[in-house]
Amino acid sequence: MARGRGDKEDAEKYTGLLKLVQVLSFLVVFVAGIIIGLATSAHINTYFSSQAQLFSTSTVTSFQVSSNKANCNQTQAPCPAIDYLSMDAFIHPMNLTHKLSDDELFWRASMMPYKKEYPFPRVPKVAFMFLTRGPLPFMPLWERFFKDHEIFFSIYLHTPPDYYLNVSTSSPFYGRQIPSQRVEWGSFLLADAERRLLANALLDFSNERFILLSESCIPVYNFPTVYKYLIGSTYSFVESYDDPTRYGRGRYNRKMLPHIKLYQWRKGSQWFEMQRSVATYIVSDAKYYNLFKKYCKPACYPDEHYIPTYLNMFHGSLNANRTITWVDWSMGGPHPAKYEGVNVTEGFIQSIRNNGTLCSYNDELTSVCYLFARKFAPSALEPLLNLSSTVMNF
Repeated sequence: MARGRGDKEDAEKYTGLLKLVQVLSFLVVFVAGIIIGLATSAHINTYFSSQAQLFSTSTVTSFQVSSNKANCNQTQAPCPAIDYLSMDAFIHPMNLTHKLSDDELFWRASMMPYKKEYPFPRVPKVAFMFLTRGPLPFMPLWERFFKDHEIFFSIYLHTPPDYYLNVSTSSPFYGRQIPSQRVEWGSFLLADAERRLLANALLDFSNERFILLSESCIPVYNFPTVYKYLIGSTYSFVESYDDPTRYGRGRYNRKMLPHIKLYQWRKGSQWFEMQRSVATYIVSDAKYYNLFKKYCKPACYPDEHYIPTYLNMFHGSLNANRTITWVDWSMGGPHPAKYEGVNVTEGFIQSIRNNGTLCSYNDELTSVCYLFARKFAPSALEPLLNLSSTVMNF
């Protein structure tokens, strides 16, 4: 009997020790779990923080922001710390260097807010888009034209891909080259370049008007006159007319049917000016752009037909149907007359500024029809500089 009670007491002691060991084991596992959980949480936070930083510095590098006078990618200087997801980076991408394909660029540029009011102070700007084959011989004239008007304009340069424009940091042309591709006269590559310029300029939501210029173009009025004229215009200035000759309708390809009919076909000057909404329509179009790319080949020239035809078909009510860039086609041939320095006189410039004809501006007649002119040889620079203050008033 005593032996049985002893066994029972030993069993009870064993059971008590076992329970104590179980409780201690549970506490050890619980504490270890807490420690492991804290360590894992810290690792996860670190991981996702690094991924967020990686996202902001890789997928959004296209819209890096720098000051107007600095382009960290061009000068090889380290880029400053920037919040790439900020509103300012979205609406004012001042660093023009990006790695977007044309498809990505046009998609990004096609965004048009339906809300008319802007949630930030906005000064409407004119985007001056230069489509050049290299150097800008009239840069000193343009620099004089732009002086003291920095908040009212933007500059965009489409040059050969391997060309580097070497200018001082004080020049308004500094750091304004966009990612460009090869251009060939008479081919669709020229229309590609025009749309590429428009798309890059559309990324800045302050740009309201868009003017296409070449290295042989000059201004014939001062900046305040040009700015007031363009910003105040209800219409875009894209030449679009029906030319019944072989140089107009003769370039139409019946394979464009049924999407583009002969009576809709238009011709016009390559050197356009347009408002923001029209520019957005142009970079957003794929259907008619691809039709032209497929069927408008020499002797059909897309830069003379695509935009004039597209606007005539869909947005004619927004267009004044004229150009504001004067050019002399009186000599005949595929290229306009080129003026050397000896041709540049006060009378000649005045004849461009007011040639005795009237044109429509906001549905009223005006004698101020041309704000720019081409085609000028580099030798014209010096006489133009001599006349800029007395004739063009800048």
